[in-house]
Amino acid sequence: MTMMAERITRKLEAALTPQRLQVIDESHQHHGHGGWREGGETHFRVDIVSEAFRGKSRLERHRLVNAALAEELADRVHALAIAAKAPGEG
Repeated sequence: MTMMAERITRKLEAALTPQRLQVIDESHQHHGHGGWREGGETHFRVDIVSEAFRGKSRLERHRLVNAALAEELADRVHALAIAAKAPGEG
């Protein structure tokens, strides 16, 4: 796991207490594209299941994730794909 992936994991665990969390560094797939930087750690995919998402819209869920990672998104992370679900959702 990359250093940024570990940082993202720690922040999401602290903020949203997920039942399941997977953070995938997809930077290598974006080599040479906008936002890519030497050394990668710029494009991530987050698959998260948390009770914090129950009753919330997709937009509200994404806002919770983005708020938890505001520092990372302002710094090195260029793109973040989010799949956010409540427990029991498909």
